[in-house]
Amino acid sequence: MESKVRAHVFVKGKVQGVLFRYTTRDEANIRGVKGWVRNMSDGRLEAVFEGDKEKVDEMVEYCHYGPPAAKVSSVKVIKGEYTGVYTGFSIRR
Repeated sequence: MESKVRAHVFVKGKVQGVLFRYTTRDEANIRGVKGWVRNMSDGRLEAVFEGDKEKVDEMVEYCHYGPPAAKVSSVKVIKGEYTGVYTGFSIRR
């Protein structure tokens, strides 16, 4: 059985105004990953991913490049304990 994990991710670069939140939501839904994504006031993108380790790792990898118009300069990942509090994946405002 696959272990469940949590990743809190901060993405820096040209990550706003390039559909990053929407494509992240779509990629998470394809993989069955739960959590949320939002734009931050400092220009970064923030996301929380929860689910099977392999699928969460795929989402973290996706954050290193994002959609075609994005230009990611850095990704910070904080690993945490799986909480299971999310029922889907949402875009926060």
